[in-house]
Amino acid sequence: MPCLNEAETLATCVEKAQSFLKRSGIAGEVLISDNGSTDGSQAIAESLGARVVSADQRGYGAALGTGIAQARGRFVIMGDADDSYDFANLDAYMAQLRDGADLVMGNRFAGGIAPGAMPWHHRYIGNPVLSFLGRLFFRTPIRDFHCGLRGFSRDAISNLNLRTTGMEFASEMVVKATLSQLDVREVPTTLKPDGRSRRPHLRSFRDGWRHLRFLLLFSPRWLFLYPGVALLWIGLVVGAQLLRGPVVIGGVTFGVHTLLVAALCVIMGTQSIAFAIIGRRFASRYGFIPRSGVYDRLLEGLTLERLLLFAVLLMLGGMGAMGWGLWEWARRDFGPLTSSATLRMVILAMTALVTGFQLMMSAFMSSMINIPIYERRLADQPAPDDQFRRRSDRA
Repeated sequence: MPCLNEAETLATCVEKAQSFLKRSGIAGEVLISDNGSTDGSQAIAESLGARVVSADQRGYGAALGTGIAQARGRFVIMGDADDSYDFANLDAYMAQLRDGADLVMGNRFAGGIAPGAMPWHHRYIGNPVLSFLGRLFFRTPIRDFHCGLRGFSRDAISNLNLRTTGMEFASEMVVKATLSQLDVREVPTTLKPDGRSRRPHLRSFRDGWRHLRFLLLFSPRWLFLYPGVALLWIGLVVGAQLLRGPVVIGGVTFGVHTLLVAALCVIMGTQSIAFAIIGRRFASRYGFIPRSGVYDRLLEGLTLERLLLFAVLLMLGGMGAMGWGLWEWARRDFGPLTSSATLRMVILAMTALVTGFQLMMSAFMSSMINIPIYERRLADQPAPDDQFRRRSDRA
């Protein structure tokens, strides 16, 4: 149980958990991960026989991470120390864990939410929306992403290398477990109003944004790739039509100004797709997201040299179109560019130049991320004289 000034409810939670262990005959312990309590919570827990460890770094995720690292059992059940969850009835969790589940999540919407236990904007907006996005982005079966009562195999979760320190720790556990193809299940659980007289630590908008930010950052496809592909497709289709001349639809004429918007879509779409590739490579390389065989094969084809060649060809094409535009401008004695044909060519030239430059810079950035980081540098190797001296000493 993570704990930060929970003196009002901690004793009840510890006693319920101990009653479950005694009733079920499980050899276990109650562990309190204290996050800097100043109300005597530590003494209360110790007086009841719970083990208290200190989580020096502040934050919900930091406290849970410390507790998981210090836990001695094969299985761990975590839950808030505010008496909103029933620690005396954890049989469904243990049954699933013994059946082979790696992570068992509680579903409060299926088990029952008592009146006043959850604010209306959490129950009908925050939790459903964030849980839907989690299922959409990561294809997880979990329908209650933020239930604080969950059980898991300690070894399986420890291997996920969970990093976040705040409330988004709850989302990180589900996301990484799903991406790592662990056995993730869900059981109904109940939620009742907590027993504290003070305000909860959770801040709706701040912590809701942290959860949403985490989901987006861990899914480069939805954050960058899909919007980028949509923008690029719209820009290319619309631009291809308008390069031939104005298009009239229902009495509305779409001309050179709409072509400018299409060019902007192409530039933004290309940059967004490049960010998706760079972000996915960074996340998988540094262990935030598990590696993907399909993605790795794609990157093998998108080498720096091939991307640079394509970027140079785009820029050369843009320079050619720009040269034609300058020639047309010179023919008019460098006067006002009133010809829509010339403006269309200039827009095409600028789009090709900017897109080519973006691709070139993105290719270099992606290749920088791919530089080996685990291989020993040449400078780290012992000098030949040192090797000779060591062999001589051994002789």
